[in-house]
Amino acid sequence: MKKVFNIIIFIFFIVIPHSNSNAEINIYSHRHYDADKILYKSFTKETGIKINVIKGGADQLIERIISEGKDSPADILITVDAGRLERAKASGILQSASSKILDKNVPIEMRDPEGYWYGLTVRARVIVYSKNRVKPSELSTYEDLSHPKWKGRIVARSSNNIYNQSLLASIIAANGRNKALKWAKEVRQNMARSPRGSDRDQARAVSDGLADIAIMNTYYIGILANSSNPSDREVAKNVGVFFPNQKGRGTHINVSGAGITTSSKNKKDALKFLEFMTRNKSQEVFGNVNYEYPLRMKNNQSSLLKSWGPFKLDSLNLSELGKKNSEAVKLFDLADWE
Repeated sequence: MKKVFNIIIFIFFIVIPHSNSNAEINIYSHRHYDADKILYKSFTKETGIKINVIKGGADQLIERIISEGKDSPADILITVDAGRLERAKASGILQSASSKILDKNVPIEMRDPEGYWYGLTVRARVIVYSKNRVKPSELSTYEDLSHPKWKGRIVARSSNNIYNQSLLASIIAANGRNKALKWAKEVRQNMARSPRGSDRDQARAVSDGLADIAIMNTYYIGILANSSNPSDREVAKNVGVFFPNQKGRGTHINVSGAGITTSSKNKKDALKFLEFMTRNKSQEVFGNVNYEYPLRMKNNQSSLLKSWGPFKLDSLNLSELGKKNSEAVKLFDLADWE
């Protein structure tokens, strides 16, 4: 009987430490997509780790974590664009983390070199064109958008948009400050209207005939194509997707990504979350539900994304976008981009 009792005690101590029934992580997230909700639920079901989410704007969440200091309950910050992730790193609210799984899942150019943040999904910033008025053969590079042939034919978002700031940062990295400034001035002069609206508004402007081409992120076309609004679905049908710079450095990409906060009391579980979100099975959910590319293009399972064809990605380490962000903002101001 004593032997049986000892075996029971042994089993008890083996099982209990692996239980995560009381474990939880707090996520401060700028993202607001159904794909994330699906994955959060799957993560909890698989690991037993509860997820608490606080949503807000990227800058708002960064400032909140700063103001909360070491007592911040945040374990993970999720936001969009490497520029914002670098801003979070520079503010001192993220800590370095690494694992063999993350090294395998996340390409080196899509993560901070020191492990302060990791990409979760990929967005390509492309040229969207009117299928009725523009032939794909007329398109080539971002640089070509400055050509006089596009006078009065381009629409784009304002210069305070982080996506445009990162695009210009990539052009600075590729061509230098002076050429980047010249490009921004000439593209602004080619616009059909002053910069305004969201990415989806740019596609709508092209579909409505206000302009012939727009600069925008691919996943917004996916959102339009699968909208419950028939007019938005019509917009998606009327425009095509073109990947610039395929004969050169490749198309500019960016990521939504995440980092573990310096205040995290649950680093081990937070690291498990990053590993879970970057694994192939989770990456498929991002593509099928939110039309974002996976971290590794060979793992793309989305029929819509496949319909746009394969493309060459700019291999610039995305941390450079954050480092050149302030310079990009200055150049936009000098170019009167608005």
